[in-house]
Amino acid sequence: MQLIPKSHPRAKSLLVREKLVKGFDNGLVAKEGLLAQGRGEAFDYLLGEKTGKAAARAIKAAAAQLLLAEMPVISVNGNIAALCPKQVVRLSKQIKAKIEVNLFYTNANRKRAIIRTLKKNGATEILGSKSDSSTKLSGIDSARRIVDKNGIFVADIVVVPLEDGDRTMALRKAGKTVITFDLNPLSRTSQTASITIVDNVTRAIDLLIVECKKMSKSNKKDLHRIIADFDNKKNLRESVNQIKNNLTRRARVA
Repeated sequence: MQLIPKSHPRAKSLLVREKLVKGFDNGLVAKEGLLAQGRGEAFDYLLGEKTGKAAARAIKAAAAQLLLAEMPVISVNGNIAALCPKQVVRLSKQIKAKIEVNLFYTNANRKRAIIRTLKKNGATEILGSKSDSSTKLSGIDSARRIVDKNGIFVADIVVVPLEDGDRTMALRKAGKTVITFDLNPLSRTSQTASITIVDNVTRAIDLLIVECKKMSKSNKKDLHRIIADFDNKKNLRESVNQIKNNLTRRARVA
């Protein structure tokens, strides 16, 4: 049997898969989250399992947006808690953002497991667990409408990795800037978000942390210019072209 080198993208994909399975066993991930991961792996393969130019451009715009934020919040679900809890905490500290647990398939045990994992990785304050501080986001019927009135409800910028389209639309209608990670450039989430990073979150979140740190000394004028120059629709079209080019190249090899 031929072993896959650790540096190979396929080896990294297998490691991500193992993290999700472990997260499911530990009560973090819903079974539906495993299905979502499978879909994501397919798109990651089509994207070449690497961070492209369009994703790098979106990461830079996201960093600029987060550094200008007055009340940024990072929304965490089970998949994110299983895949990159340490990075979520690092990003929150870098940009002084709050962390809020928000679940589509919600139950108290899973929420507690996610909170424990985040705290184990260095988080101190985690929103989304106290019913007396909860309120509802209009325009959405799922459990994700329940948000913390001190977090997502009052946030100006919301980072929503692996988000569903309904809540992305609801957040935008509520006047919030939405930054998402989504491997499918044609999804409703990608098309509706303010800034879409079409990349695997396990790669891109580290790059976002580095970019935020690098740009932290930039003046506000430069940050505003980066955001003004970014066109999410145009960037998504470039991601679609990246998929087309990869398919054409692989078809020629075959």
